[in-house]
Amino acid sequence: MGFIDKRKMRKFDALCLDPIPQYDGKRIRALRDHLQVSQAVLAAVLNTSLSTVRKWEVGDKHPSGPSLKLLSLLDRKGLEAVI
Repeated sequence: MGFIDKRKMRKFDALCLDPIPQYDGKRIRALRDHLQVSQAVLAAVLNTSLSTVRKWEVGDKHPSGPSLKLLSLLDRKGLEAVI
């Protein structure tokens, strides 16, 4: 009947996902400015520490995993999508 097994469907779904962009310090700061939030508020929204957001913005660290996904979501949909 044209059924696709679950494993093949998961692979297909993964191929259809848009890649998550990378965020450097400048881009994170620009996003934060656009959203009109402080570093502390962004940290709370992302469930991370204020020091982590500071380190991202100065380039000492780079977001990854869930934080990167949430930054992308904030960038595309705004704060309303996350809170």
